[in-house]
Amino acid sequence: MTDGGVRVLLYHVTDDAAGIEAAYHEAGDRLAGTPGLLGNKLLRSVHAENGFVVVSSWADLAAFDAWEQGARHKDQTAPLRPYRDLSLARPFAVYRVAATRSGPDAP
Repeated sequence: MTDGGVRVLLYHVTDDAAGIEAAYHEAGDRLAGTPGLLGNKLLRSVHAENGFVVVSSWADLAAFDAWEQGARHKDQTAPLRPYRDLSLARPFAVYRVAATRSGPDAP
């Protein structure tokens, strides 16, 4: 089963956990009401304490593309920009949902 959604992963690295959490919340406030944005989460690596990922859920690729190409995109995400993991060739990834499971027997 697929939900047709898209997930966007933004990779960050910092020893300033409080700073990135504050930046995440500020960016989230700026993104409130963005068409097609279903939500996002800030994840912290259990293997590298300075590794973080923001995972955004979008209704579909068209909604994400429209936002990304829009005039407000850079301003809305500016608080997180200093934390991007620039050691990676691409500090982000875009995935289309291929399958989902839910219920008591889902992993």
